[in-house]
Amino acid sequence: MIKPDVYTKTARLSEEDKDERYHFEKDDIYLIGSAEHSLVSKHMDEVLKEEDLPLRYIGYSTAFRREAGSYGKDVKGMYRVHQFDKLEMESFTTAADSFKEHQFLIAIEEYILQSLELPYRKLLKCTADIGTPNARGVDLEVWMPGRGSYGETHTADMMTDFQSRRLNIKVKTGKDTELAHTNDATAIAMPRMLIAILENNQQADGSIEVPEILQKYTGFKVIEKK
Repeated sequence: MIKPDVYTKTARLSEEDKDERYHFEKDDIYLIGSAEHSLVSKHMDEVLKEEDLPLRYIGYSTAFRREAGSYGKDVKGMYRVHQFDKLEMESFTTAADSFKEHQFLIAIEEYILQSLELPYRKLLKCTADIGTPNARGVDLEVWMPGRGSYGETHTADMMTDFQSRRLNIKVKTGKDTELAHTNDATAIAMPRMLIAILENNQQADGSIEVPEILQKYTGFKVIEKK
């Protein structure tokens, strides 16, 4: 959960965003739509030391979204749901390292998909498709046979100093002080990753081959059709 004033400072609670959020009026508090909303405010009103950067966090949380604009779209199956679990990455850097960090987080996302041997494409989003605080946004979309199209599984957002200016997060660089830069990116978002893994590994007889990298965790190689 997150307080409205902090949520507003993250620039993820515009009037348009509010349609997507769950709000408890009695407590005046929101359910988060992603762990980044809590992680980026972790250092609110702080001055970070340059030698401590980059600061990188990963948050595991349940995310809640109304999906208010999706009426009649993806209403069946697991692709678009109101509650799901997600691993989200958040980092704090200097301005000089901001874009490099953005690229690094995208590389982690691609490494995950490549390790799972999933077919995907990378999209540089246009201005109309990125969030209010974003200076740059990249989506990774995995081919989903059941949809007959690619479906978004990962997003990477580069905010520069948009959020840190509002949250008052600064960096001490020598004798000077500058605003920190923030980046966030998806690590694993369920259940869309389950869709991608199951559909891309289903065999003609209905069984599902478990990706090799996951077999040490599952303890088996195939999910047999019952």
